[in-house]
Amino acid sequence: MANQQDVLTKISMLTTEIKTKYPELQKYLDETRITLPQGDNSDAEIDSKSLENYMNELEELIKNYKDNKS
Repeated sequence: MANQQDVLTKISMLTTEIKTKYPELQKYLDETRITLPQGDNSDAEIDSKSLENYMNELEELIKNYKDNKS
């Protein structure tokens, strides 16, 4: 399993890529977003598996878009 910080970095890179290179896909970001703790939840933990799943969904979204665009 990847380091949680690495996964968060990759998610950030993927969302930036979508926003800059494929803005038409931005509408799907809200649909695939995971629910993270909100407010003052200093004791809340982020589920590493959920983060990895979200990262994989973003990668798949980009891949499918590129494949169908060709």
